[in-house]
Amino acid sequence: MPQHMPLLKPAPILDLKPTQITVGLHEVDEKRKRIRAMKAESEDSFLGHHMIPTVLGPKGRHYVIDNHHLALALHKEGVEAVLVTVVSDLSALSKDSFWRFLDNRTWCHPYDAEGERVAFAEIPGAITGLKDDPYRSLAGDLRHAGGYAKDLTPFSEFLWADFLRDKVKPKAIDKNYDKALAAALAHAKSADAQFLPGWCGADPIA
Repeated sequence: MPQHMPLLKPAPILDLKPTQITVGLHEVDEKRKRIRAMKAESEDSFLGHHMIPTVLGPKGRHYVIDNHHLALALHKEGVEAVLVTVVSDLSALSKDSFWRFLDNRTWCHPYDAEGERVAFAEIPGAITGLKDDPYRSLAGDLRHAGGYAKDLTPFSEFLWADFLRDKVKPKAIDKNYDKALAAALAHAKSADAQFLPGWCGADPIA
């Protein structure tokens, strides 16, 4: 079947369940700009190639395991439904067993905006309940700026976000985001960051 013919029906974005607590709203806003800039005739193609991976949980609900930023950006831009691809059907599990299974597979991230682990119950029940973590935005933009390479390690951006919490002050992010990103880039190239996924090492000395 041609790639432009999806096999799955769209799922309402407001019915999707997050598996994390925070996103970077700065990154969400950047995605909104790109979505808004798309021509109407290309939007369907964009959505067809950006399916949201989910797992089926209790009561057969879709739990998002990636692309939370995209789902929230699409919702904020008035998109009501998105195509989903089901990675695993865990609907037979009890609620507690379901979250323990996700945690074991690194399919959830129960950490708050301070980077502290909290109870699974703190994870919001809808995409619209996701909270802002400025350091997650900084970590996302840091990768795009060449601070580190894309890596398959689950939640790698959050690991970088936690690293940056001790390096860049919150006030610096609020006052001058570009300057804070430049500082983050310098820290990313240091040996202090070599344990993190996607570390690119220091720039070669001329």
